[in-house]
Amino acid sequence: MVGTSTADDAAAYRLENGQAIIQTVDFITPIVDDPFEFGRSAAANSLSDVYAMGGRPLFALNIVCFPTKQVPLEVLGEILRGGVDAAREAGIEIVGGHSVEDTEPKYGLIVTGIAPADAVITNAGAQVGDALFLTKPLGSGILTTAMKKGRMSDTTASEVIRVMRTLNRSAAEALAGLRVHALTDITGFGLLGHLLEMMHGSRTAARLHLPSVPLLPEVLELAEAKVYPGGASRNRNRTEPHVQWSASIAEAHRVALNDPQTSGGLLIAVAAEDADELARRLEQAGTLAAARIGEVIDGDQATIVIEAGSV
Repeated sequence: MVGTSTADDAAAYRLENGQAIIQTVDFITPIVDDPFEFGRSAAANSLSDVYAMGGRPLFALNIVCFPTKQVPLEVLGEILRGGVDAAREAGIEIVGGHSVEDTEPKYGLIVTGIAPADAVITNAGAQVGDALFLTKPLGSGILTTAMKKGRMSDTTASEVIRVMRTLNRSAAEALAGLRVHALTDITGFGLLGHLLEMMHGSRTAARLHLPSVPLLPEVLELAEAKVYPGGASRNRNRTEPHVQWSASIAEAHRVALNDPQTSGGLLIAVAAEDADELARRLEQAGTLAAARIGEVIDGDQATIVIEAGSV
């Protein structure tokens, strides 16, 4: 059903019983010093791809790269414990996996999920008039870069870890029965990169209202100080030809919207008639954000217009 043609979050394979198997793999290098929180965030990041297809995880396998000659195995144990913690919150077990010796730790999951075949949601079905929602604030790439440089407060460090370790399960469950036309999660390509993929696959355009886009604390100040990952610049080089910025939008915001995320939120294109109900459900579910950030518009395909004004 879904392969590589639209840069979607996972593969989907139709079964004979009307169900579809959803499968994905994702693993990352350490983003925080605490090995448990690294494992937890990496697992949440991997699980998110199943939620971003409208699926329910069934089970997972570990994928591990680890420098056993340089780093104590107890560290690996904490990483794996963090992964198990996230998986069990998702209601599944990690049933095996594979590891190799490497010079740098890397960890993630291969996740297998399931959904009714007619309920699989891709990133390529957005329709003109749809409202766009985001379920987590942006800025984890900038903040984890600042964390490594000792440029961030302890309070903000705790907040970005909380965002990355949080599953997208409650946000995904809030979509049941609503007319969700396209769905993805925000990870390494940043908000604009993943929205651009959605617009390209859907052959539509989008308008964003900048004040409605949620950001973590200190993100703009750090971006102004040029504290951000190289991935933000690479993402911007890729998206810039397709983005129309209001002239008054500052450089820091342009960086933040291209910031690569770890375990970011869901980006949802929902029928305008269901937008208020989705906002209510997300708030009731306690998602980290329930932000209506823009809409799908009739315009040049794969174009994003960003306005400085509010919705």
